[in-house]
Amino acid sequence: MKMENAIRVLAGTMVLLSLALAHWVSPYWLFLALFVALNLIQSAFTGFCPAEMVLKKLGVGGNCCQPVEGMKSDLK
Repeated sequence: MKMENAIRVLAGTMVLLSLALAHWVSPYWLFLALFVALNLIQSAFTGFCPAEMVLKKLGVGGNCCQPVEGMKSDLK
């Protein structure tokens, strides 16, 4: 999975989780959705995304689909 797609999945999951928690637990959980939205906006302008750093440390968006050197592959 590409890093950009992983960030979108993470952001969407966090917003859905926030909405569910706001509905069943407390409306204050909507601040989580607000935080996610503000973070997406600032990352569009600055290029800095904390979620990207966390996902990289978890190994998301790496070279998992790249062929190993010396091995024959049909991937192009």
